[in-house]
Amino acid sequence: MSGIVGYVGGQSALEVLLDRLRALERGGAGSYDSVGVALLADGGLAAAKTAGKLPDLLALLERRPLPSCGTGVAHTRRATRGAPSGTNAHPQLDEAGRVAVVQSGTLDGAEALRGEVSGRGHRLVSQTDTEVVAHLLAEAFSSSGELGEAMRQVGGRLRGGFALTALHADEPDTVVALRRGAARTLAVGLGQGEAYLVTDRALLDGLPVWEIVEPAEGDVAVVRRTGDEVRCDVVPA
Repeated sequence: MSGIVGYVGGQSALEVLLDRLRALERGGAGSYDSVGVALLADGGLAAAKTAGKLPDLLALLERRPLPSCGTGVAHTRRATRGAPSGTNAHPQLDEAGRVAVVQSGTLDGAEALRGEVSGRGHRLVSQTDTEVVAHLLAEAFSSSGELGEAMRQVGGRLRGGFALTALHADEPDTVVALRRGAARTLAVGLGQGEAYLVTDRALLDGLPVWEIVEPAEGDVAVVRRTGDEVRCDVVPA
């Protein structure tokens, strides 16, 4: 099955994300075929993804280390659209490499959306429905200048049963998430100067969180760290 974890805070995001991916496996979510991570670091996005399991990602990170930072998302994928491969693994990025998206679930009408963005000159390289969301967010961000607003605009067009999270290189210390479909879950655990985003609430067990926010169907959650403070704002898409 697919799963999402995200982190915003003062710890090493990569270490937190890998720890939560291990917890996801221990919880029985081992039937996935690719895995990846994206981090906001040094004014850009750094990503690593591969077909296979968590040990395959760890081997990739050993060969190509990612920079240290405090914000990122990670994902395990069970292929539904597009065969298991490094190209189809999440995160999916826009063409400029400024937006990263991970998704759990299925987006309806993806082929029509792919045709739409391709018609505007975007080059899609994967077979996934998720990649088109990264391109749509990049377009919306270019006019709104704010990832939460971009997600609200794009999310209003998306249908299906899924949860997704996104990063933008121009918006550090911020993770934005959307929940669509009653069968999908999304939870944000808020702690002292940090926050965890998960699609399995059990992944918050044992973490130092003092409040859990569970966005309703159709909601956009904007998790942002400013100094030592982290907040989660929820708005409808």
